[in-house]
This record gives sequence, C-alpha cells and structure tokens, in this order.
Amino acid sequence: MRDGLKPGDVHRHAFTVTDAKTVPNLYPESAAFVAMPRVFATGYMVGLMEWACIEALAPHLEEGEGSLGVGIDVTHVAATPPGMVVTVTATCLSVEGRRIRWRVLAEDEVDVIGEGTHDRAVVAWDRFQARLADKENAVAAR
Repeated sequence: MRDGLKPGDVHRHAFTVTDAKTVPNLYPESAAFVAMPRVFATGYMVGLMEWACIEALAPHLEEGEGSLGVGIDVTHVAATPPGMVVTVTATCLSVEGRRIRWRVLAEDEVDVIGEGTHDRAVVAWDRFQARLADKENAVAAR
C-alpha cells in the first residue's frame, strides 16, 4: 500500500436504489424476505458502504493489491424506496499498517438511513487466491 491515505480523508459515492436492491430480492429463495416491503435492503446498504470505502482506498493500492472487508458495525434506521439516491460518505478514521477503519454515513434524499464503522484489510491478491485454492483443495480432498 502506498503512503498518502490519512485520517480525515473523505470519499462520497452515490447510487440510485433500484427494485433489484430491495428486501424481497436479497434472498428470493426465502418466502419471509419475499413478503417484506420493497425498500432498500440492509444487506445492500452494507455493500454500498463497502463500495464507497473500496473506491476511497483504490488510489492508495499497489499493483496486485486489493482490500477485503473484515469488520462492520452499522445501523439501518430509515427505509428508502426504489428511485431514491443514497449517498455514502466514507471518512478515514485510522490507518494501522494494512488495516483501515472508516466511518460510514448513508443518506437518502430525505434522511440519514445508516451509519457506523467499517474495517478493511489490504491484501495481495496472489497470496489471497493461493490461500483460497488451498481451502478449496482441502474440501475437495474430503
């Protein structure tokens, strides 16, 4: 990871909620999910928060590096219908070696809909893929 990312750095990412990102579409295999209201799903909100942090971190990565989510602690306090824009503000709280902590705030066009913290770890993709292959091989050998 390159130097340069520091606490206080801010990145914003906006996304228009589609019907595909509503609760019934989160797990269409689940009758309980399918029966729920067509509002932005918490699982997709978490993914959007991660996306904002991934974008914020990208300019600071070396060739062959990426980042993985390793912690999330957020609330989801207001419903957002399809068609509304949700903007996530990711603020760097700390950089400790290869681990970065972010404050994340999600707002639709009316309310704050969620907030909390998200931790990401910078990884070398080749080493990550090798460990994943070892795991897959261990399962296949059973």
